[in-house]
Amino acid sequence: MAKKSDSSKKSSPTGFAHDPVRVLVAWTPNSTGSAALDCAAWFSRTTSVEVRCVTTFLRPWPSRTGKKLGTKYKKWFKKEAAACEEAVKRDLIRADISQEHWNSTVSVFCDGTNEAALLSDAAADFRADIVILGSDAAAPKGRFLAGSTADALLHSSPNPLALTPRKPSLSKRGVTRVNFAYTGDDTDSQALIRAAALAAAWNVPLRVLALSPSDFGVPPISDSVELPRDIALEWRENTLAVLDRARDTVHKEQPEVNVETHIASGAGWQGAIDAVKWKKGDLLCFGSTPLGAFERVFIGSQATEILPYVSVPVLMIPATSKSSK
Repeated sequence: MAKKSDSSKKSSPTGFAHDPVRVLVAWTPNSTGSAALDCAAWFSRTTSVEVRCVTTFLRPWPSRTGKKLGTKYKKWFKKEAAACEEAVKRDLIRADISQEHWNSTVSVFCDGTNEAALLSDAAADFRADIVILGSDAAAPKGRFLAGSTADALLHSSPNPLALTPRKPSLSKRGVTRVNFAYTGDDTDSQALIRAAALAAAWNVPLRVLALSPSDFGVPPISDSVELPRDIALEWRENTLAVLDRARDTVHKEQPEVNVETHIASGAGWQGAIDAVKWKKGDLLCFGSTPLGAFERVFIGSQATEILPYVSVPVLMIPATSKSSK
């Protein structure tokens, strides 16, 4: 079984703080799917990882009330934590994640009144490089739907978030291509560089996408055709310039990475996503909207609208704090 590594003194080639990459999986026993663990297994076939699972128990009372239960609650908590650890190990084996990728503390059981806060605390304790979240059970097969916890983390997490569609189809060879999407949101410029670092470390190509719904720029009342046509032409010219700059940036930072650029548009965001050819080895990266002094994930409005239509795992990259630029 893997022991906790002491590699935080310098970053790995992936740009994460640790090598192996520390992966925290939000795991729920008896859940309707194993997508989050399947995603962890997918990463383990891509790079060296160290996996820990966290299970949360939401209690309806504040901590001071729980103290009244005393020894009885402590015994129950200890028993439940042990049962979770055994279940986690079974599911890790079932997901084909070998023990060499397990952290020495492979399962953590924690209780509180806010699941997003519990996951953030667990990520901080582990010093996680990636936090993997599965989709809400109501999502269609192959799609991601953010529940309340995922939505909260998408607007606050200091850690990169890997969002996994329900019942995903994933390559047995791991990640075979990194994708980075421009959507019109004001995203952090460093996110592309981090995506390029992943492609370089994993020896896979990088595809830079510009996504747009084809009905943008259409006046709500006027039936004028000339104005939308002019707007679309200007958008395309600007987009080509953005993609050229993106290619130059990647070649400067990671000259060995094979870069492809692609413009995709269609009816609505679903049409734009469907206009792109996806493979089982694709990882789609989004940058976050900068929020000043804090390094946080903050999903933009466009990316929020796109997520329900994406059929591949998504990596949300936190915006770089101003102090670290």
